[in-house]
Amino acid sequence: MNQDGSQCSRRQLLRGMAEFGLATGMGSTLLAPLRLAAEQPVAESPRYGGRIRVASIASSTADTMDPAAGSLSTDYARHYMFYNGLTRYDSNLKGQLSLAEAIETSDQRIWQVTLRQGIQFHDGKPLAPADVVYSLMRHLDPATGSRVKPIADQFERVEVVGPRQVRIQLTQPNADLPEILADSHFLIVQDGTTDFRNASGTGPYKLAEFRPGVRTIGRRNENYWIPGKPYLDEIELVGIPDETARVNALLSGDVQLVNAIDPRSTRRLEQSPGARIMETPSSLYTSLVIRQDIPPTSSNDLTLALKYLLDRPTIKRALYRGFATIANDHPVHPKHPFYAADLPQRQHDPERAVYHLKKGGLEGLRLPAYASPAANGSVDMASLLQLSAIPAGLKLGVNRVPSDGYWSNHWGKHPLSFGNVNPRPTLDMLFSLFFKSDAAWNTSRWNSPKFDQLLVAARSEGDPARRRQMYVDMQELVSNSCGIGIPVFLSLIDGYDVRLRGLTPIPIGGLMGYSFAEHVWWAA
Repeated sequence: MNQDGSQCSRRQLLRGMAEFGLATGMGSTLLAPLRLAAEQPVAESPRYGGRIRVASIASSTADTMDPAAGSLSTDYARHYMFYNGLTRYDSNLKGQLSLAEAIETSDQRIWQVTLRQGIQFHDGKPLAPADVVYSLMRHLDPATGSRVKPIADQFERVEVVGPRQVRIQLTQPNADLPEILADSHFLIVQDGTTDFRNASGTGPYKLAEFRPGVRTIGRRNENYWIPGKPYLDEIELVGIPDETARVNALLSGDVQLVNAIDPRSTRRLEQSPGARIMETPSSLYTSLVIRQDIPPTSSNDLTLALKYLLDRPTIKRALYRGFATIANDHPVHPKHPFYAADLPQRQHDPERAVYHLKKGGLEGLRLPAYASPAANGSVDMASLLQLSAIPAGLKLGVNRVPSDGYWSNHWGKHPLSFGNVNPRPTLDMLFSLFFKSDAAWNTSRWNSPKFDQLLVAARSEGDPARRRQMYVDMQELVSNSCGIGIPVFLSLIDGYDVRLRGLTPIPIGGLMGYSFAEHVWWAA
């Protein structure tokens, strides 16, 4: 579609020029040409050499080099060190060209991808169309264990159609494909790869060491296909689950870059002469998960009562020190063009909560809520909810459990728990992964045929106004009936050594959208 909503009369192109080239940003509302945003000017030229250590929030024996299996920020950062996608995210989360030299479509259902020439994997093998076919279609095999299989189910057929050409046929039109392909799970691996312990990619660093639960070391790829990059000789990636320990490691010089800084720690870093913070407003959220498939939380009256007991301004101020944006119990950030601005903002209203508890015959209910430091701010959020529930006659117990094993043993396993959901580049991806009835990460077990129908229809809707209305309707359904309470959206806060340069926000995640490795340099 053109910007005015009229049908395209010719195929829209993504075609490379200079380092990345003239590009077409495929937004969630239209198909229109955009130029790749220029990098921010810097006061000094990048320097080569140096070694840094980077600490992310988690590391375990489940660490993986397989992009399809990535599930935590440490995995995503690791994968962007060693692999590339057909596209990459810019600062507005638009899909810009990467391994693809061009992406063409006339109907948003059949896409032709032309690969750049001269790109090699770390072992010297040239990048070929068969690598793309394998990398995308392996998500459909249950044995792969892909975290994004519900998204990949849109790939009806992916096939080689030329020496550098691949055709992607979707089950139905989807204008968001360039954004989808930039996601870390869809990074390109070698055809036939099944053992990822020593996997070879096309990324800025070559794997030197991978010890799950201990560390990952990458060394500069001297033959990287982007001229002049990367800048560092070596990067060591480790996991430090405890936030205080991460901050202390940065302040002591043991590491030079960390993610997921607690707002309470920002003053310490700002007062340090050797450290700085980078805030990235985002759609990250910590959610109250209310199981919809088991009583008593299956009652919509209880779900609404709990949402009215969430004191959003206090959560923003007291828990996150203002590094947050008020949310409305659905996952769409107010800055998104499809945000349901006319949907009334849910307020902290204990009296309304009492009304719903009485209506559902739930007065005096006792209920445990499981929280953990693993879900950012959830322990304090649970305590605030517990206090707010007392006047309403709802007796909530707070069960604090350790970070270790929380996601596999507690998240969504109890009537009430808390979760973290990282930003996603498109609403289709976000809703498909976390809210669609059959989604693996639909932790509240919410089942809404109407929502599912709208989600599928919105992918192929060519009229921007109608597509927007569909997403507005989906937000209303989630806010009013889904078992997910979202009080605020959290800013992403990274901490870094002042000698580390080149960082800029990319709101898909911390660590520059997990892609820091290609861009940063050491100024010391």
